[in-house]
Amino acid sequence: MDHGRKKKLTFITIGFIFLLSGVEYAVILPTIWKYLQTLDAPPYFLGLTLSAFSLSGLLSGPLFGHWSDRTRTTKKIILLSNLFEIVGNFMYFLGFSRWLLLSSRLVAGIGTGAGSSIFGLLTRSTRPQDRSTVFAAVMVCRQVGLLIGPAFNIFLRLCDFHLGPFVVNTYTAPGLFMCLLWILLQLAVLFLYWDLPPLEKGKDAAKAPHSVAENEEAMEEEEGEDNDEGKPLMRSQELAGSYGSVLASDSHRNRSPSTSDPSANANPVSPSPEAAASREAWRPFKSISLSREFLREEVVVLLAAQFITLFNQTALETMVTPLTQKYFNYGELENSLMYCLCGVEVIAGFLFVRWLSRRVAERVILAVGLGICNISCVWCLIFVAKPLGGFPWQLTEFIVGVFLQVLGLPFVAVAQISLFSKVTSEETQGFSQGVRRSVGGLATILGPLWAGGLTSNLYIMIGVMMALLVLLTVMLAFSYKRLVEPSGEEEAESRVSC
Repeated sequence: MDHGRKKKLTFITIGFIFLLSGVEYAVILPTIWKYLQTLDAPPYFLGLTLSAFSLSGLLSGPLFGHWSDRTRTTKKIILLSNLFEIVGNFMYFLGFSRWLLLSSRLVAGIGTGAGSSIFGLLTRSTRPQDRSTVFAAVMVCRQVGLLIGPAFNIFLRLCDFHLGPFVVNTYTAPGLFMCLLWILLQLAVLFLYWDLPPLEKGKDAAKAPHSVAENEEAMEEEEGEDNDEGKPLMRSQELAGSYGSVLASDSHRNRSPSTSDPSANANPVSPSPEAAASREAWRPFKSISLSREFLREEVVVLLAAQFITLFNQTALETMVTPLTQKYFNYGELENSLMYCLCGVEVIAGFLFVRWLSRRVAERVILAVGLGICNISCVWCLIFVAKPLGGFPWQLTEFIVGVFLQVLGLPFVAVAQISLFSKVTSEETQGFSQGVRRSVGGLATILGPLWAGGLTSNLYIMIGVMMALLVLLTVMLAFSYKRLVEPSGEEEAESRVSC
């Protein structure tokens, strides 16, 4: 099978992975509280169970990402993470006690950690100018899952039968259903997913060297060709050395002619395959200082954007249902319809950003999205915290606030992910994406906790959200010039100066 077909099938499989993650969220969330009530769980158990899923994903993301950086493979990681999803959802289906239900979400959450490895793969196998488009497409897949998930509940809620000793009903059926879907996806990963080689810079397809020995051979071949083509590779090696890599520096010195040892050029010593593999496996973290990588100005801004936007989003999601019940007397049907319409808006937003990213720089998209989020928060602070007028006006004020909040999310989400992949080292993309997703996971834990305790005092709740957005806006303004993909020389200088 040719490389193009393998790449296409791999990307389609990745799309289904994110699709199922959205379906799982939308299928389980509507019934989990009543499920816990049938198991005599106290009210606080709902927060624990939902947070357990985010917590385990927060911890597993960097680990899976580091694993993919060391091995340059993702297929085994995805197969392992899918097993956690299968086991976790089967435990949810069994549901003998509230503690088993809590454990089931903890186990299933580990499976979400593979997302960091997948984003690392996408970063290494796509051109920088195409990255926003690819990331937007992947995120659309999850939103489609969130949109179609409630449709599955239409027939899952009708389940009422026994499967051997197990009861399949409205509450246990989602776990069994997702378990079967993840098993099917496991088969798709086995037969339709390949570990794609990384792209060489300046080329559309890549056959990048995977070991130190191959890297040295590639360098020797390039040195004999045109000097303009050789410079980027030399800078790549110098950049690795500038991160503090003793191995990279030694390797670079070994390639230089030695006047004191004439035999050095005549009989170059190549490392053994075992030594080369070992050096390659440890290279990412020997060639990069984590403090220098993640404490740089532009990286801090993008991580702050990840945290603040997700914190505000999950806080808003937590606030919406109590508000619609209080002011509009909405039930499950009305809320489901509202979430469905929001899902349509988000998908349309991602598709628009996917088109826009080919014409506008990511930092411009990020600034536009952040501006929309600021307008939305101001609107909510004025009109939603204490609605004005009669029922029609209150409903209009609420709809506008939610519409603006949802509208800004695709702009910020796609732009910050794409920029993050460009301002962090490609050698450690899996780990870096794991850190980014962990920051987001922390936000999804703290956001609901913050909003849940302040639904009766919306001025404080929305005021803090507004303050965080203002802080992020100021950070973006001061760091706007740095939010671009650095050239080889700029990257080396910035990292050395840290």
